[in-house]
Amino acid sequence: MDVEESGASLGSEVAAGLTQREAEVRHRRGEGNVAVSASSRSYTRILRTNVFSFFNLILFVIGAALLALGRYSDAFTSVGLGLVNAAIGAVQEIRAKRKLDRLQLLDRSRVTVVRDGRDVEVVPEEIVRGDVVHVRPGDQLVVDGPVLDGGRVDVDESLLTGESEPLRKLPGDDLLSGSFCVGGEGHQLAREVGASSYASRLTADARQTTTDRTPLQNRIEFVVRLVMLLVALMSVTILFQAALEGFTLVRVVQTTAVLSGLVPYGLFFLVAVAYTVGAAKSSGRGALVQQVNAVESVSNVDVVCTDKTGTLTTGRLGLAEVQPVGTMGSEAVGRLVGSMARSTAAPNLTTTALATALPGDVWPVRDEIPFSSTLRWSALRTDDGLYVLGAPDRLAPHLSGPALTDTVGDLTAQGLRVLVVARAGADTPLRDTAGRPHLPALEPVAVVSLADELRPDVPETIAGFARDGIDLKVVSGDDPRTVAALARQAGLDAGLPVAGRDLDGLSDPELDRVVGRTTVFGRIAPEQKERLVESLRRQGRYVAMIGDGVNDARALKRAHVGVAMKSGSAVARDVADIVLTDDSLGALRPAQHEGRRIINGIGTSMQVFLARVGTQALVILAVTMLGLGFPYSPANVGLTLLTVGVPTLFLTAWARPTPPDPHLLPNLGRFVVPAAVITAAGGVALYAYHYTFLFEGLSRSGTPEEVLTAFERYTGLSSDDVGFTEAAATIGAQTALSTFVSFAAFLLILFLKPPNRLFASWTRPDGDRRPAVLVVVLVAVFTGGLFIPAVSDYFGLTGAADPVFFTVLPALVLWLTVLSAAYRFRVLERALGLAIRTGQEAAGR
Repeated sequence: MDVEESGASLGSEVAAGLTQREAEVRHRRGEGNVAVSASSRSYTRILRTNVFSFFNLILFVIGAALLALGRYSDAFTSVGLGLVNAAIGAVQEIRAKRKLDRLQLLDRSRVTVVRDGRDVEVVPEEIVRGDVVHVRPGDQLVVDGPVLDGGRVDVDESLLTGESEPLRKLPGDDLLSGSFCVGGEGHQLAREVGASSYASRLTADARQTTTDRTPLQNRIEFVVRLVMLLVALMSVTILFQAALEGFTLVRVVQTTAVLSGLVPYGLFFLVAVAYTVGAAKSSGRGALVQQVNAVESVSNVDVVCTDKTGTLTTGRLGLAEVQPVGTMGSEAVGRLVGSMARSTAAPNLTTTALATALPGDVWPVRDEIPFSSTLRWSALRTDDGLYVLGAPDRLAPHLSGPALTDTVGDLTAQGLRVLVVARAGADTPLRDTAGRPHLPALEPVAVVSLADELRPDVPETIAGFARDGIDLKVVSGDDPRTVAALARQAGLDAGLPVAGRDLDGLSDPELDRVVGRTTVFGRIAPEQKERLVESLRRQGRYVAMIGDGVNDARALKRAHVGVAMKSGSAVARDVADIVLTDDSLGALRPAQHEGRRIINGIGTSMQVFLARVGTQALVILAVTMLGLGFPYSPANVGLTLLTVGVPTLFLTAWARPTPPDPHLLPNLGRFVVPAAVITAAGGVALYAYHYTFLFEGLSRSGTPEEVLTAFERYTGLSSDDVGFTEAAATIGAQTALSTFVSFAAFLLILFLKPPNRLFASWTRPDGDRRPAVLVVVLVAVFTGGLFIPAVSDYFGLTGAADPVFFTVLPALVLWLTVLSAAYRFRVLERALGLAIRTGQEAAGR
């Protein structure tokens, strides 16, 4: 017997239910209430995708090659950074998976079913399709299906729909899994069980892994892929040349180590550190970051979708006014409304506010219909009469006397919630012949208006969003006119509000046009929220969605940034990228500013990183083509800690929360190409001069003994050994090159963060003197290191020598002049015929 036949036959024989044998057969057929499975990504898959990502594979290959060549420390660096990068990503995904796997709308307490004509307690998994479930107050429903004959159940569906008012369910009405019985008693037919039930479908949707990559992550990926491709091409070319020229294994090892150093390892580490620090700062300001890249992602948000209640308002109501309608006086009307509020069996925000503000007594109630979002009215029957409280538009067709349209319209325009109180005779029918709620003819008694309490920080938050170029869209289940008026009170240009029913039936292009021009949406159903988010994404907007209910989970996951309120449901909090710990919309602004600071800091750091990579690559190519040895040793590469690592950490920490640069990649090219070309040109010239000068000088007889002794110590060779002259010339030229490039790297920071107009050829000064102080400190530290033999030896340099300073310092002055002119006159743009952008615009500031 299928479920439909079971439902038809049960009728008056609800007590019979299934037999135990029938239940066992159906369970074996796969018709049991088996819980939804865990999220799609397994731990093995998470580890595999993070450890063997594109970037890590390249790092591991480089590490393996270095290991084979005996460069153990370099191999450890390459492989270690890959593993650190994998660990950061894997830990983040595993934490998210564990949260998603714990998501469960249904509790696991025992449920009462009818088996063999008697009530039996079973665990939820033992319910089968066709079972009859005995529902009592306090029970959570674990399957979907209709109420059977003779039952009447009041259910709370707030966990599913966000509707806080209980709903009356009569025979034939569906009960949804995940809701709670709060009144009445009856039997339910288990029609949808297991993965096909409503709660299980919601859980499965919430558990899907949907992490958007941020714009910055996409840009970094592009840049790193490009750098790796160029490094690979250079490696093949140079090593092939080395093979043709018969380079030694040592030279091959050195070359490989230097080329691998061009890969911007530190950029991965810098991004991870910046995200972690930013998340910690945002969490301390009321925005708990659960998805680590959300701290950067939120900075790209240009539209925020939020509910009214709990975000713009505190969620509390206050009585604004009670206007009598008809012959009753104000005092009598006030007491009547207050008594109605005190007498309801299911208090809500409205009745609580009325009972608090008005006098009254508790009436003995003969019958009651609780308020629901479907009915939008409630009713009490007492010995003295029938009293109804409801939405004006729902009660209007049943009211006698003059229309209340003007009164209601004036109050709604003020942002007030408006209700009408009406009455009828004590014996007036309140239900139709099927027992369903039905409004009779009514006499209006009063118009009641209530005010939402606006959060004190909301006007400033909305004004701040406007200053930052962020649109706010209010998506609410309330009357759109009321929501619009409240939005205006908060300082938002509400425009013409749109009701949810006006969105039904619209095609995607039509919906996009409506969503694009509308600020306030009222009477929006939960399923419409996701469609609004999708519409904004189609229009190229970067969307943050704020929600607090299970019904918001799909929209939260569909948005670029899902934001939950701490007071919301556990499911909403678990699927969200950010949780507002104080339930304050204002906490998003500090989080956004922190994200913008991170983007700008990493953007600046990328300029420093790529300028170093570009300079080294061009120097290696040029010197190799000139046949003057190899310009870097693995020890020289260690200087990047001072020239790149330390500066980028400080520049990222000191970055300011200005809007993200929409032209980040083009501006990287505009800055990096001139810096790399001009610095490489100066470096190659110095290298060639010192190499030639030393090679010729050491080749002649009569070289001072102290000079020979010094270079013997530097090279580890005797002056009589074959190759001594070339090795000595190489290390001397490398010292001049590394000294020039290091000083240039320090001074390059002054172009990015100019302390005054002298360096303001790339961008204007921003008043921050800290980068200039950092440059002075770095120059002093590096210069001092040249005079300390242990330090200079560690980095593969000779000690401080007059010839180096006599050539490097004039070269730096020339470099500074040429680079400043290249930026000031936009030489690269003119040479390539690009649109010329100046000052702040060229730097994306």
